[in-house]
Amino acid sequence: MDKATLVEVDLNRSEQIVSALEAAGIRVVVAIWVHFPEYEYWRFVLASRSLDSLTLGEANSKVNGVLAEAGLSVWEIPTIFIMKTTDPFIRAIRKVFGKTEKNVVGMRLGGRTWGDRFIEDGYAYKIA
Repeated sequence: MDKATLVEVDLNRSEQIVSALEAAGIRVVVAIWVHFPEYEYWRFVLASRSLDSLTLGEANSKVNGVLAEAGLSVWEIPTIFIMKTTDPFIRAIRKVFGKTEKNVVGMRLGGRTWGDRFIEDGYAYKIA
């Protein structure tokens, strides 16, 4: 089956999500759109040290609560994949791009393995 297409509305939603989280004190260090081969649809991958100490359920609840308070309904947000900043995938991406001075928005990351995960396609929004 062909993968779904990432469209402009998804890319605009990236900014809304990251802005809402950071306004609530959750500093996002990685925000990227990723198409993993095991999923049919794109995932919006987020990583933040503020979420590392929480269970996956707690982190999802916190993120969904912040987004709801910002006026984004569950129907407007994409599938969010929260990962710890210590995950090999996140660490590999941050090692390469986290210290760069150039803007990573729009950078394509697909067709290779990062840490322990292969991604078919990827689109960077924020890597810090």
